[in-house]
Amino acid sequence: MLHLTPLHIIGGQPLRGDYHVQPSKNAALPIIVGSLLSAEPITLHGIPRLSDIYTILEIVAHLGTRHAWTGPNSLMLHTPELTSTETPYALVSKMRASFIILGALVARAGEATVSMPGGCAFGHRPVDQHVKALRALGATVKEEGGNFQAERPEPLQGNFIFEMLTVGATQNAILAAALGEGTVTLENASIDTDVVDLANFLNSLGADIQGAGTNTITVNGVKSLRGGEYTVIPDRIEAGTIMIAAAATRSQLRLTNVRPEHVRAVSAKLSEMGVRILETHDTLLVDAAGIDLKPVNVTAQAYPGFPTDVQPQMSALLTTVPGASVVVDPVYPDRLTHVVELQRMGAKITVSEHTQVIQGATLHGAPVKAADIRAGAALFVAALAAEGETTIDGMQYVNRGYERLAERLRSVGAQAHQPEPALASAMD
Repeated sequence: MLHLTPLHIIGGQPLRGDYHVQPSKNAALPIIVGSLLSAEPITLHGIPRLSDIYTILEIVAHLGTRHAWTGPNSLMLHTPELTSTETPYALVSKMRASFIILGALVARAGEATVSMPGGCAFGHRPVDQHVKALRALGATVKEEGGNFQAERPEPLQGNFIFEMLTVGATQNAILAAALGEGTVTLENASIDTDVVDLANFLNSLGADIQGAGTNTITVNGVKSLRGGEYTVIPDRIEAGTIMIAAAATRSQLRLTNVRPEHVRAVSAKLSEMGVRILETHDTLLVDAAGIDLKPVNVTAQAYPGFPTDVQPQMSALLTTVPGASVVVDPVYPDRLTHVVELQRMGAKITVSEHTQVIQGATLHGAPVKAADIRAGAALFVAALAAEGETTIDGMQYVNRGYERLAERLRSVGAQAHQPEPALASAMD
């Protein structure tokens, strides 16, 4: 078996040049699941090569999907027939996003068995809105021993009002309703970019989904979907992470392959700190060179607000800014695994009732360990800004969200390397 080696970063170096933002993992995952709704071949462009992508490909392969990489980030998928309607627990338990397979299987096969999903270990993230939506629209959903069994006696139809903004449950309901002859209206639906991209993808195959990007989405079920070709949006979470890294290192850096409108909340907060942001239609120039940044207060919110998936990285940046800042994350209040590790690097952070109070300080390199994807991102932001060398363990989490991280950081001047993993002994 392979052991993942730590990422080594020598900090204090400004970033420079152009950073090409990777395709969106969070958009690609549901789109791959959405391919289950068609019996014809589908080619997807803009699929990042990440461990979460490989996991979802294993899951859909178990269900009958054949897949092949046709380019560096291009993927062909074909599910002529489903060979199973039950997902293996060993794979589903790795990733929360896999739960939307429930809706896809209900649409294509009329039945599904999916285990309680796993994922990053912070906070309680229930699936009750997924289940309530499917039941309200006509599906029967039972839970036994951690497995959810769903059936669709008739095409889904009716209205459902989500009790909170939820990306995954909105996607699950869209997938479940896309096939059939019913009409479904979803209210208080998520307007997240990943919901819009899924709807656009399904519509490109012949689905009839109206209102994505607003809080009311109408799905008119169709008999079948055709094959096709689609390009996934750029990753706004990676874009936000790298924008923050540029600010933390007081650099001037240009991001390419980015949708500036998707990261406006991050741009606005960095601008409030004094960073200069220049947008074009698909690039962002982030200029923090020579600027004395100001502390700010940050509250994570559902899109289009400041993203919870960028909250730890923003906290890392604020540890480098003189003065007091306050960070609150009502979306995932327990998203705090980065705090202790940043403190090992000299960060001055106190936590009270899920609120981070941050006093700017000078960071120094240290051995640290990531406990989830975005905590790992916060650590590499801090490592780039710190004096001396930082080693980041737990790269299996970071690799779920960032493709070829060391190589791509080096492309913009960072001193970062990750030795090749060593082959473990037979005793491991």
